[in-house]
Amino acid sequence: MSIAGLKDEKLLALEVEVADHIATVTLIGPSKGNAMGPDFWRELPIVFRAIDRDDDVRAVILTGSGKHFSYGLDLPAMAPNFAPLLADGALAKARTEFLAHLHGLQDSVNAVAECRKPVIAAVAGWCIGGGIDVIAATDIRLSTVDAKFSVREVKVAIVADLGSLQRLSGIIGEGHLRELALTGKDIDAVRAEKIGLVNDTYEDKDALLAAAHDMAAAIAANPPLVVQGVKDVLDVTRGPQIAAGLRYVGAWNSAFLPSRDLTEAIQAFVERRPPTFTGS
Repeated sequence: MSIAGLKDEKLLALEVEVADHIATVTLIGPSKGNAMGPDFWRELPIVFRAIDRDDDVRAVILTGSGKHFSYGLDLPAMAPNFAPLLADGALAKARTEFLAHLHGLQDSVNAVAECRKPVIAAVAGWCIGGGIDVIAATDIRLSTVDAKFSVREVKVAIVADLGSLQRLSGIIGEGHLRELALTGKDIDAVRAEKIGLVNDTYEDKDALLAAAHDMAAAIAANPPLVVQGVKDVLDVTRGPQIAAGLRYVGAWNSAFLPSRDLTEAIQAFVERRPPTFTGS
């Protein structure tokens, strides 16, 4: 079975299957490690808003194809969106256009959070940067025992601006969030489960997906309008705070993101070397 609202969509970065009231959304690339390029950001809101409108769907599983959930933002593919902002003397027009682009990316992640159907993230392998933004917008997170997580934006001279800083405090607590966001360190599944980033871990991907389907089936068996009501009530107080935080970080990055450190981070990534930051 397919989602009615997706029949005319040619999806390149996501695959959607529906069975027994459960939609499974799978990241399929095309970039290595399911890195998130323009196709992903365009398709994510289309898919989740179509799922939201489909009365047959009562729960969603979000997972990645292959060994990894996602390497995060596809920097080479998304670099053209940064280029005008990094030009010498970038003024109001370049900054305004960047802010509009950033709001579009935020809107893509928001579509996951705003979906009235509960979303379960099933994470195997790496989940980095933008991957964390996306799973933070889901309702429940599960992983394999070999999964690894990183709020890595600080390592590339960027303030995370797609929701991690706004949503994770309510999931893992302020102290753990500050540690991860300020160090950019990697954590394993043991630590992720300990701090509440994931609810449970599983031996391999097959066991992970089986557990995610069992949980989704348990949700789907409940009265659908009541399930949607639970999500609505849980989000009523934190929703406005998250929205305000996203607006603020968008304005902050539009003003202060252009830097020699960001240029250095991108150049170091391309040249596959450690960056040297100067605070300029």
